[in-house]
Amino acid sequence: MEEQIDLVGKAFVDHYYHLFENDRPALSPLYQPSSMLTFEGQKIQGVECITAKFNQLPFDQCRHVISTIDSQPSSTGGIVVFVSGSLRLPTEEHYLRFSQTLSR
Repeated sequence: MEEQIDLVGKAFVDHYYHLFENDRPALSPLYQPSSMLTFEGQKIQGVECITAKFNQLPFDQCRHVISTIDSQPSSTGGIVVFVSGSLRLPTEEHYLRFSQTLSR
């Protein structure tokens, strides 16, 4: 069971960040009306608001370098995935560190 959760978590992370880097509008079906995004202290809720935030980001191109993917079952029968890594922007000399928790 644990191995399956890890495989599903990794597959979702690969899919999510591939879309983020190559087709950001295609992320919207992965969110629900109750979904919440906290970005630099700003809390954003709902598919439309999260999509709008992604469209307002000051960069079009980026590359994620994933360091860790920790997956575990949630109490509601889904999966919680914690991701950490670095974000490479073409306009920045150094990588930016990030972490994200995804749940389903």
